[in-house]
Amino acid sequence: MKRISVCMPVYNGGKFLKEQLDSILIQLDESDEVIISDDGSTDNTLAIIAEFNDDRIRVISGTKSKHPSYNLERALEAASGIYIMLSDQDDVWKPHKVAQILKALKGSSLVVHDCEVVDQNLQPLQPSFYKSHGSKAGFLNNIVRNSYLGCCMAFKAEVLKKALPFPRPIGMHDIWIGLVADMWHSTVFIDDNLLYYRRHDKNASTASSASRLNLRQQLLLRIRLVWQLFTTLFR
Repeated sequence: MKRISVCMPVYNGGKFLKEQLDSILIQLDESDEVIISDDGSTDNTLAIIAEFNDDRIRVISGTKSKHPSYNLERALEAASGIYIMLSDQDDVWKPHKVAQILKALKGSSLVVHDCEVVDQNLQPLQPSFYKSHGSKAGFLNNIVRNSYLGCCMAFKAEVLKKALPFPRPIGMHDIWIGLVADMWHSTVFIDDNLLYYRRHDKNASTASSASRLNLRQQLLLRIRLVWQLFTTLFR
């Protein structure tokens, strides 16, 4: 069993991927792993990964899920770490992110940390995602307004026993994993700002911008999510 599994879904991520992997690998030990699930990239993504020639990196390829959450699911299913850390393909981890997360996980099953929102050139847009988004801990708070941001989340492998497999259909994996941990384990939001959260025109996530759904769609999504959580009681 590995100590840490960093799980990263990728799709045509060549523009920023090397910088992200550099920021991650320098913080990991030889007993850790980075599991990258590729969703049929047509750019130089796989070539960039191969250039690292690092035994800690494992690549899963060959399928096209067309959904970042189900792409991540494949990486999570292959993870063997005691601790799972989620990663996007285009951000940059700040130094000591791993150390701070491991410290926080001593007292909780799932940890969420703050991040700095930046543009594609890492120039500041918002100094704190927490403050700009109104992030709060708690099951009901996150049903109303989701504060779970996947790239800022890490958890013990025990959380996956209820979180996997992901429900079909799913909104996004971050709120699902976060609420599962809220229901069956323990979560904590820490103030440490440990990530440059890069925003650009190719982002899969819209977490830092207004929702594309109208109020009715958002309500139906929450109702379905609560029902999906309820069904996990019986599996």
